[in-house]
Amino acid sequence: MLNTLWETEGLQAVGIVVLVCASLKLLHLLGLINFSEDSVEDELELSAVRHRPEGLEQLEALTRFNRKELQILYRGFKNECPSGVVNEDTFKVIYSQFFPQGDASMYAHFLFNAFDTDKDGSVSFEDFVMGLSILLRGSVQEKLNWAFNLYDINKDGYITKEEMLDIMKAIYDMMGKCTYPLLKDDTPRQHVEIFFQKMDKNKDGVVTIDEFIDCCQNDENIMRSMQLFENVI
Repeated sequence: MLNTLWETEGLQAVGIVVLVCASLKLLHLLGLINFSEDSVEDELELSAVRHRPEGLEQLEALTRFNRKELQILYRGFKNECPSGVVNEDTFKVIYSQFFPQGDASMYAHFLFNAFDTDKDGSVSFEDFVMGLSILLRGSVQEKLNWAFNLYDINKDGYITKEEMLDIMKAIYDMMGKCTYPLLKDDTPRQHVEIFFQKMDKNKDGVVTIDEFIDCCQNDENIMRSMQLFENVI
């Protein structure tokens, strides 16, 4: 009974935690978490790539990273993505490597769409650092807005129960059934039913961004989970 209660309450934090952890996995793959400032040159090496990022000054103004951090991020990004952009297949490969016990393809798909802000089918360095800036150093409001955008799959400004279920199923699939040996196939739906009822305050069948933010801000688990990775880089 206690375990079931914990799973139900803990579900509220799962999406936020996995969202940030997934971003950290990408950082780790790019070699950006354990870095040395001595290995960074004073200027970005803008070699012949298909996509050239905006200038450092503009990116400094648009993100919460300083010049040195942007140099480090760009070096790692360019080393792994010489073309200057990342496509969805690359995202799927990344997460399949870090979550081999499960199927990360759908979660990678949803996360890719959240990073691909201009919807051109690729994630540029600008897309990457702007999303990362929000996830790691943004305000609570900014982080929750970003998370809402992830759950709002069709981008109509509302989260439906099915959209929330799709994201949660993707999370459970990525983590793998071996991680949750007691879960039944219908457990994600049961959890979403409970959580959706809590969020949908006016009972109109959809969750607005105001309802989403209000519910998350009043949940201690979610607030704690959003603070775990603020000083990663």
